[in-house]
Amino acid sequence: MSADRTSPAGDHPGPLLRTEPPGRPAYGFPRRGWAFLAEHPPPGARSIGGRWRSPMRGPWLTSMYGLVLLIGLPLVFLTGLLDYLAYGPQFGQAFPHDVGWLRLPPFDWPTRPSWLFRVTQGLHVALGITLIPVVLGKLWSVIPKLFDWPPARSVAQVLERLSLVLLVGGILFEIATGLLNIQYAYLFGFDFYTAHYFGAWVFVAALVTHVALKLRRMLTALRSRPVLAELTVPPDATRPEPPDPDGLVAARPGPATVSRRGALALVGGLSLLLAGLTVGQSFDGRWRRTALLLPRGRQPGAGPTGFPVNRTAAAAGIGSADTRAGWRLTLRAAGRQASLDRAALLALPQHTARQPIACVEGWSTLQTWTGVRLRDLAALVGAGQPGAAHVRSLEKAGLFGQATLQTNQVLDPDSLLALRVNGVDLTPDHGYPARVIVPALPGVHCTKWVAEIEFRGRTDA
Repeated sequence: MSADRTSPAGDHPGPLLRTEPPGRPAYGFPRRGWAFLAEHPPPGARSIGGRWRSPMRGPWLTSMYGLVLLIGLPLVFLTGLLDYLAYGPQFGQAFPHDVGWLRLPPFDWPTRPSWLFRVTQGLHVALGITLIPVVLGKLWSVIPKLFDWPPARSVAQVLERLSLVLLVGGILFEIATGLLNIQYAYLFGFDFYTAHYFGAWVFVAALVTHVALKLRRMLTALRSRPVLAELTVPPDATRPEPPDPDGLVAARPGPATVSRRGALALVGGLSLLLAGLTVGQSFDGRWRRTALLLPRGRQPGAGPTGFPVNRTAAAAGIGSADTRAGWRLTLRAAGRQASLDRAALLALPQHTARQPIACVEGWSTLQTWTGVRLRDLAALVGAGQPGAAHVRSLEKAGLFGQATLQTNQVLDPDSLLALRVNGVDLTPDHGYPARVIVPALPGVHCTKWVAEIEFRGRTDA
């Protein structure tokens, strides 16, 4: 994608230092300070600047990549916020717990449509991965700016460059930590949820600042060249754009080896390839086999229980001694208590619902669940219209051994304490002897190996 190259000695007169393109603003205050920096570059600065000679670089190509990111990245951010709300921060079970003044307004996550979380989280992960080549293409198009000397020409430009540090550092941090999280590769020594949440806000603040400073120039650059006409230009006819105030155009461009059409096609093709290797985790059947980049979202086996799990019984420390004949489900509400074994639960009215379960890593699956409605269990213990239900698992350790459900999640007609899936008993990995299934609820809060459900009044929730 690059025609960057260094010319042999003698190919051009003078040192390889970026010349001043027409229209570049003069030094601001303090003028003498900026001039001094310009006259005293660090070792190698004069030669490095001349290495970036691709004639493709310029405001138009940078703005094309920028336009895609301006549409896609806010969508990634918004779906991330929706997923945070889905975890129920009002119950202190979203991560991070304490976000200070970045706390979102109270919001009861809906149960309808049942596929809501499946779409928001799947889109968050898939779109974030798909945009990686565009991010890299955008960084390639502006990389000569990293070697400008002096690095700034005014106090205002210093502030702009600082916003770029936060912008570039923020997006690379979010991409790196997000990819490691979906692969369960926690190589960093900090909490992923906290870092990813605050990192997203830092990036968005920098993005808003950058757009405010550059939107007019981006729109001007996009209007400077008709898109369809530019996409017909072959490499041997690719010419540099006119010098620009931002210095994106090479001072002494070399011959093109790739056209702008080729650069856009390469980035677009890589994005489509990543999308094709990712989106299969959100579908069932043969499509799931294409999720090669996300092995935890692939089909682990055949048969009615051959669909993905996030945490196995062995990983949770759940053995047969915990789930065999001695297991009992304890129901509590306002001082009342009931205890039921699995046979007693199977003797209650059973309800079957086909609904998805979706994981924070982006994978999801649609299955048919059978069990007792949560609202029937609430009535059984005299809870009436509970304000919430607190569910505890047999699991002794881990972040998600318990979860609190909102009123609408308890009372939804398809909210179940599931005992069977696809016509067969749950397996240990799928939560035997009983697990929670609630429409549009994040998978980690569809608690497996349930030991106790406490129905709370509205004032206790």
